Amino acid sequence: MTSTTLTVRVDTSVNERLERLAKSTGRSHAVLAAEAINEYLDLNESQVSGITRATASLDCGEAIPHDEVRDWVASWGLND
Repeated sequence: MTSTTLTVRVDTSVNERLERLAKSTGRSHAVLAAEAINEYLDLNESQVSGITRATASLDCGEAIPHDEVRDWVASWGLND
């Protein structure tokens, strides 16, 4: 895997926390920051992708009317 350098400005308190965690885990602050960025991207890319797919399905008319959803949810537990 190739890598590149990225410069990021963070609050002093964030940097101090990162340095403490790096020291206590024996890992570099750069490795921890890279992992955090990767996890953030994984989460947010997934959310944006889901929203994009949902919006596209609505644009194609693949929606369930609100009244039907409300009635369905209201029926939960009534036939127990």
